[in-house]
Amino acid sequence: MFFKKKKKTCLAIVPAAGSSSRMKEFGNKLFLEVGGIPVILRTLQVLQSCSEIDAIIIPTREDSIEEISALCKNNSIDKVKAVVAGGKSRTESVLKGILASDKKFDLIAIHDAARPFVSFEIIEKTVSAARYYHAAAPGVSIKDTVKQVKGELIEKTIPRETLCAIQTPQVFDADIITAALVKAIDEDIPITDDCSAVENIGMKVFITEGSYLNIKITTPEDILFAEVIAANQEKRG
Repeated sequence: MFFKKKKKTCLAIVPAAGSSSRMKEFGNKLFLEVGGIPVILRTLQVLQSCSEIDAIIIPTREDSIEEISALCKNNSIDKVKAVVAGGKSRTESVLKGILASDKKFDLIAIHDAARPFVSFEIIEKTVSAARYYHAAAPGVSIKDTVKQVKGELIEKTIPRETLCAIQTPQVFDADIITAALVKAIDEDIPITDDCSAVENIGMKVFITEGSYLNIKITTPEDILFAEVIAANQEKRG
């Protein structure tokens, strides 16, 4: 007799507690409209429609909880199970999101709230890789020549062949990422993404194929690029 292997459940954490300091006078980038739709809503709509994602939790700023909750309710984003107060750092916010779940999930997918153009294919490939390798993230090759500098002088050129720009979602076994984040916080280790926390406990992260369209909106210039991407998606239907 053959038994079908049970699908691993996946909780998406969407950290949305950043200060948007580089957006200057534009304010909170997550509520800026791109093609008439707020950035964070675009992100949530993709996760809502992806069959690999079973539930979503959003750690955010205290002053954004009500607005994000209303966006979810008014747009039928019912996979969102909680909108909670984030922490002082991304690491703390992600951990708070994981611990806010009242259910145990096999995998945790952490996706930037400001990456609204992630595709189903990227999510599916990365979740699938994490099922096998326990830790996976999408990445793209670096296009520019990268220099190591000191002050205003170039010290050396870094070979592009060894470099990769890492995107999200970054997907991990739930126990692994939880332990990694706790360790990073306890030891006050500065990390810029969740892969860094997992690397810090000796885990290797498998790289899946990302996309140059899977941009993170960080500066005002990114909004211009985002409008172009949104318009092209609209044309393609």
